Amino acid sequence: MGSDLVREARKRAGLSQRELGARAGTTQSSIARLEAGRTSPSLDTVRRLIRLCGLDLEVMIVPYDDSDLAQAAPLAEMSYEERAAYLTTTANTLLRQRDQVREQLDAVG
Repeated sequence: MGSDLVREARKRAGLSQRELGARAGTTQSSIARLEAGRTSPSLDTVRRLIRLCGLDLEVMIVPYDDSDLAQAAPLAEMSYEERAAYLTTTANTLLRQRDQVREQLDAVG
């Protein structure tokens, strides 16, 4: 996970591995090893490298919410055909609502 975060931060910052290595006081090859997952950096190291890219990493512990499982359970009990019909109806409803909102926005502005 840390390797993906560092790679993403570096790319967003427009930095090469060599440039990030220079900022971190290390080599391009050590950044490449980290990004390839051949090393396991600590959370502090990942956060420091991300900050050197001009970004920050926020880690939070939040209450667990299993509402997605509660919504998915009835769908899992349906047959393929029932599920397809349900999802088609839902998609069509959302498209109609989108069109209604567009009409309302057009009327206002």
